[in-house]
Amino acid sequence: MSATETPNISIREIKTFAELRAVEELQKEVWGVPDLDVVPSTHLIAVQAAGGVLLGAFDREEMVGFVYGFVAQEDGEIAHHSHMLAVTRAYRNFNLGYKLKLAQREAVLAQGINLITWTFDPLQSLNAYFNFTKLGVISDRYVINFYGEEATSFLHQTGTDRFWVKWLLMSDRVVQRLNEPKPVLAHPSDKLLVEIPTDINTLQQQNPERAHQWRDDTRRQFTEAIAAGYTVLDFYRERESGFYILGR
Repeated sequence: MSATETPNISIREIKTFAELRAVEELQKEVWGVPDLDVVPSTHLIAVQAAGGVLLGAFDREEMVGFVYGFVAQEDGEIAHHSHMLAVTRAYRNFNLGYKLKLAQREAVLAQGINLITWTFDPLQSLNAYFNFTKLGVISDRYVINFYGEEATSFLHQTGTDRFWVKWLLMSDRVVQRLNEPKPVLAHPSDKLLVEIPTDINTLQQQNPERAHQWRDDTRRQFTEAIAAGYTVLDFYRERESGFYILGR
């Protein structure tokens, strides 16, 4: 398929054993994880039966992406924790990640749950733009080496620090972002900015020492700011850098 072709995509619940096996294979393809770290079909089946959400994006009969999460309890509130979202490389120009999140949102709201949480690497600028600018998440929690110091995925060679983000599904903020995905820069003088590189993955390959320095610097800035009562609210990009916006 060429980059200009529009695929015939449908998003639906994953049901068959063959589709569950395809989820296992997609995890290895997208993240390069070994078999030991793949979430297996037996686990997916059990979580689905217990109220989890597992949706696939299909180009006719071929699975080209999925989103997966489970029911959780956070600070005494019933929530949905979104554990994985993956789209194959050939289909990343068709906004499938966004469409999968919207479908996940509808499925979770249908369960009477108004909060979805997940984690992502703060140095991944594309994910930052997607999560904060397009979806409208917020974060007041930074976790150092959430998955340990060494990740099995080739995407994470500077430790596994993560933002724990909250997607407040029916909030005015989220509804506004879904209608008009752009950062809100109200009262910028009251905000803190934290800079990250636009492409940490290439930097890791070309200059690992510099990539690790970005991790150390941003880890310090985020942990100090959050400890001082700041929340990560937004993200925007300028040429060679991206900037998180933090406010009280």
